[in-house]
Parts: sequence; structure tokens; C-alpha cells
Amino acid sequence: MLQRILVAVVGIPLLLFVLIIAPDWATAILLCALCAVGAHELLSAVSSREIARRWWGLSGIMGVTVILHTYLGGIGEAGAAALMAWLLAAWLVLLFVSVVVEYGTPRALAFRDVCAIVAAGVAIPLAFSCLMRMRLMEHGGGIVLIVLVAAFCSDSAALFAGMAFGKHKLAPRVSPKKTIEGAVGGLAGGMLGMIIFRIVFFLVTEVQLNIAWCVVLGLAGAAMGQLGDLSFSAVKRECGIKDYGRLLPGHGGVLDRFDSVIFAAPVVWLIIRSVTLY
Repeated sequence: MLQRILVAVVGIPLLLFVLIIAPDWATAILLCALCAVGAHELLSAVSSREIARRWWGLSGIMGVTVILHTYLGGIGEAGAAALMAWLLAAWLVLLFVSVVVEYGTPRALAFRDVCAIVAAGVAIPLAFSCLMRMRLMEHGGGIVLIVLVAAFCSDSAALFAGMAFGKHKLAPRVSPKKTIEGAVGGLAGGMLGMIIFRIVFFLVTEVQLNIAWCVVLGLAGAAMGQLGDLSFSAVKRECGIKDYGRLLPGHGGVLDRFDSVIFAAPVVWLIIRSVTLY
């Protein structure tokens, strides 16, 4: 527990500094690092040690390419962004050429391995890239926090609500400790967190966010965050592991800590780009 608290005390301010105060490129570097580490964690969980050793690098490179494509496109570097898109296509072609060439040999990739490589190298980075898109918006240092507020407030509220009122299991085969009462408390926590965030955002920027859309974002972010938590827990159950990694003592790995963010970020981004938030 002490390790968990110490990591939070150090990690949360550092994360906020990168997302809010540091230049946009710092956020891009952070997301590239999360993608690379997450790729290693997912392949180590799903595939054999040999497959993970050989292929996590390609997944990590694909993830970095996805983030750089988003960042370069967002700052107006259209040519460089287009190059990143071509590079991503090249990495995918390389993967499937390897699948064909090595088929039937001891080094062959199984369909499960290919899916893990693509998920780690494309799907998860695309989700993280939504944070980059929000960071590049006007008032992006605050807007990008919407995902974190909704997801992390939901996590905390679900924990306390489950401890206080939890009686009915939510998905016992996936996560035995989670309850329906905790999930409802998590949804309420996401919405309440966004209402508080709206007040703080106004005090800092003097920009009034639409309260109704803030509540919707809190609800959607909390719901998708809980789904992400359960989904990544299901993978851990299937693979017979407790945590994806040990990068963050007391918290597990990148995928353990950011599983809810990975699911919440795309939905929050879609809502933000589709409505008039302020």
C-alpha cells in the first residue's frame, strides 16, 4: 500500500505537468512511451516469451508511428504526417509478409499472436492518440484531463461504493470483487468529477463548459472506463496473470493503470468533436 501511495504522489503531479504545462511534444513523447511499454506488456501476456521478445519492438514502433502521425498532423506538418501513415502501412505489410514466409516453421506466428501485435501496435495507440488530439485543441491542457477525470474518478468512486454497499456481483468470472453497486457508484463518481472539473476549468480559463455535456462526458467516460477495466481483466484471466507489468509498483503496468483510459478516450473524443462544449 505504501508503494502504491508513493507512486501516486510522484506520478500524478508528473503526469499533470506533462499534460497541462509542458509543450505539446512532451505529451507526444509520453504517449509514445506508453504505447511502447504497453505493447511489451500485452505481447508478454498473450504470446510466448519468444514471440514477445521478437515482435514487441515492431508493435512499439507501430504505436510510436500512430502517435507521431496524430501529433504531426495536429501541428500542421501534413507532409511528415503522411510519411508516418505510409510507415505504418509498411510495418503492417512487413508483419503479414512475415506471417506468410514463416508459416509452417517453428518461428510461425499464430493468429492469436498476430491479433495481439495489431492490437498493441495499432488499436491501443489509436486510443491513446485521442488524448493527443484533445491536447492539441484550444485549452487542450484542460480538455485532455476530461478523460482522466471521468475514468479515475469512476475508479475511485466504484471502489468506495463497492466497499460500502456492494452485495451483487457485476462480473464474478472476470473480476470477483466488482459489484453492481460499485459500478453505479463509479458512474455517479464520473459525473460528479466532471461537475467539479467544470468549476476548476472555469476558474483557470474563464471558459464556461456546457454543464449538460460535462455530465454526459462524465457518464460516458465512466461507463467506457469500467468496460475497459473489465475487458483487460478478462484478458488477464485468460492468460493466467495478475498484472500486465511491474512498471508502477503497487499499480501494475501501463495496461493495468490505463485500461480504463484506453476505452474512454475514443468515446470522449468523439463526443467532444461532435458537440459545442463551450
